[in-house]
Amino acid sequence: MKTAMKVKIVNLSPHPLPQYKTEGSAGMDLCVHLEKDVVLAPLERALFPTGVYISLPQGVEAQIRPRSGMSIRHGLTLVNAVGTIDSDYRGEVKIALVNLSTEPVTIVDGDRVAQMVIARYERVQWEETDSLDETDRAEGGFGSTGRNQEV
Repeated sequence: MKTAMKVKIVNLSPHPLPQYKTEGSAGMDLCVHLEKDVVLAPLERALFPTGVYISLPQGVEAQIRPRSGMSIRHGLTLVNAVGTIDSDYRGEVKIALVNLSTEPVTIVDGDRVAQMVIARYERVQWEETDSLDETDRAEGGFGSTGRNQEV
């Protein structure tokens, strides 16, 4: 088995560290750290603290993603779809939630509202050119292999 990447973490909340729930999980659940319950009205958004601070190695990011159960059951998702925590950020990990349901949703201390995926990334150096190589796909995108949805 591959050796796990070591990442320093400070947890100022009473909740467990983010953790994988199954052997095949890519994401670790993140809990909110609240002093009191927060009610999100339909279409309302708010930034939620976790009490967690991390120090990622260079070339690694933490992606904050919605939890599918919270999305389908309660209409909660992330305002920014996927949030990125850069390797040089040392502030608290926070979660920007939006309620897309038609009902108010109450968030309580310890709720697992998002997941964090640790991923390596590459930095690029742009090489300006006048043309790109040809492929079979060419400019096909946005459903080009099915019906075109362009307006």
